[in-house]
Amino acid sequence: MRPPRFAFFLLASVLSAASGVAAAQTLLPHRAVYDLALSEASDESDIDAMNGRWVFEFAGSECEGYTLKSRIVMRFDMAGGPRLIDQRVTSFEDPKGETFRFVTKSFVDENLESEVAGTARREEEGTVIAYDEPEEAERRFASVLFPTGQLRELLDKARAGENFYESAIFDGTEFAEQPVMISVVVGRPKPVESDDPERKVLGDLAEDTFMPVTAAYFDGSAKDGEEISDYNVSFKLHESGVQRDMLIRYPDYSMTAKLVNLDLQAEQEACEAENAR
Repeated sequence: MRPPRFAFFLLASVLSAASGVAAAQTLLPHRAVYDLALSEASDESDIDAMNGRWVFEFAGSECEGYTLKSRIVMRFDMAGGPRLIDQRVTSFEDPKGETFRFVTKSFVDENLESEVAGTARREEEGTVIAYDEPEEAERRFASVLFPTGQLRELLDKARAGENFYESAIFDGTEFAEQPVMISVVVGRPKPVESDDPERKVLGDLAEDTFMPVTAAYFDGSAKDGEEISDYNVSFKLHESGVQRDMLIRYPDYSMTAKLVNLDLQAEQEACEAENAR
């Protein structure tokens, strides 16, 4: 079984979100843990059950840049027997969103299935991807956004009242021939209800509002006709940057990701204006 294409773009960027909507968008370090569970599966999927855990860590500042670590472990009970999927991602994005270093390792049943590593650079004429793994190769894309830049774009557009938009992104989780296109729909802010199952985990953030967001991801391969998304994800995005209550839909199955632990670390000192965005 091939490791599923996970909704990594939004998670990576959302968890490195700004605190509130201040213009400087000071990013806060986070550690978030999610329990994963099967929501539904079609007969074609051969999936009987699924559970797992997602741990995401974000660190850095506007001066130093941003480091993120993500590990997703999922156990699938399938008609042909159990499968254990383990994806580990580490990346660094510079403060201006111009350079992005990435390493992604995917394991199936504890055996290394794939490794993707390299450096991406945004230049005047587009984006250059220099891969080290699975082989030395270079790809040239039109201009794309890396994870933190993607989040900043989402917040900027939501603040401006633009509730639907499309963008090209790259997160380094696959040996890609072209960028991934994303369509995003952002709803109006809502309060956290008193009976919300994740309210207790949020702590002080339970008094914040959140925005409902849905994002659909496309590989851009369709040349004619209407392209169908590879997968899409719906989630609740807090002004503090925390993403939760996710529903991730693939063509033949879907899963939920529920926030079970959240550690908001101390805000780092603001950078000088020339180092800020």
